[in-house]
Amino acid sequence: MLAVLLALLTGLVGAPTASAAAPAYLTMEASYSSPANGWERVERYLDTTAGFRQEQYPPDGRGDQDGQRLTFFGGVKQPYSGRFLLYSAPGWNSGAHQVPVLLVHGANDNPDRAWANPGESGGYGCGTASCPNTGLMQYLSTRGYRVFAIGFAHKQGDNLMQAQEVGDAVALIRARLGVSQVDLVGWSKGEMSTRAYVSSVKPSWGRPYAGDVRRLVTLGGPNGGYDYPFAHGWAHDFSIWPECGGKVNAPSPHLRMTCYGTYQAHPEYAFTPTGGYDDYPGQRQMLARWDGTYGVDQSQQDWYTTYYGGQGFYTDGTGIQPAIAAGSLITPLHQAGIPAQVRTFLLAGGTPSILGIFNENRGPSDGVVFVSSALDTTGVGTVGGTALVAGANHLELGWNTTVAAKVAGWLD
Repeated sequence: MLAVLLALLTGLVGAPTASAAAPAYLTMEASYSSPANGWERVERYLDTTAGFRQEQYPPDGRGDQDGQRLTFFGGVKQPYSGRFLLYSAPGWNSGAHQVPVLLVHGANDNPDRAWANPGESGGYGCGTASCPNTGLMQYLSTRGYRVFAIGFAHKQGDNLMQAQEVGDAVALIRARLGVSQVDLVGWSKGEMSTRAYVSSVKPSWGRPYAGDVRRLVTLGGPNGGYDYPFAHGWAHDFSIWPECGGKVNAPSPHLRMTCYGTYQAHPEYAFTPTGGYDDYPGQRQMLARWDGTYGVDQSQQDWYTTYYGGQGFYTDGTGIQPAIAAGSLITPLHQAGIPAQVRTFLLAGGTPSILGIFNENRGPSDGVVFVSSALDTTGVGTVGGTALVAGANHLELGWNTTVAAKVAGWLD
């Protein structure tokens, strides 16, 4: 179980030198010049540290790499999780701002759609009907920030392994530019890996925080966890289960569900390891209960058994608590804490207006994450600032100009 692998380290290591060399355990396997979406180059790295593993992917291919990421991962649709991509934006080595910034994307996403071309996945992929073709990468790069982004092998992967790769990317950037620290921006699930890195929440084989982050910015991050899939299970499932017309790469709170009169079983979409499948470890790591604050959506079919577990009229599932017990990282992250030396900034969206999904409506939210979760400062050593951008939903946080201006100000 992932929870068994947690090793919480308290305290900081010594301050790094500005000219740190690239770690010997990292191998650059390929470099790509002039990629699409405005990036200057993309490199693929392999972390040879024992402990990384091949994670499981949904067998129907919905979690496979696609677009130019498939090329960057060497044509491998389901890459090994010890591999990652490092994107470099124009001005990465010449921007006036001396502290570089690493952008870390969220679940079922990639650096292209998240930061550089919000409309890459087509209509509604950016949270609204009409998508821009530039994002936070261009906003920061054109203002003199030295911008990088990391791309993960698994779109819903283990946040502990991905946190190790965030540390890898920071080390590479430091070595390339001869700087001592890097700023991190984590969007949605990307908050989990960035926070785990600076908090030294790691696998038993992992490396602790190297003291090389100046500022951490979280955008719509589930700092206090989220329970959206269990609170709105019936509506959520229709976008996932293929027999109901779904194809979204996301986990389901149910193991069985009736679609158009036929009772179906899909253990491969479960939050917890089930029937030999464990395709969504990163999602269960974000879970926390909010029923005590905002209740459960009682308009949904089988709402009680969906959230608390059991056989409903049309669905069957274990409920949220066993999924939390199977490896949520919210409490370990709170307990470990973010070092006071890392000034942390938290931003939330305030408009539940995402097109194409059932929006979180039990309390103030960005459509997926509660505002009170995104702005939860539990365990944050130094709060540099918080912000609520009332006009942005969860999928707009990577390109909304009000958000971008706030991020730029925090990084300045």
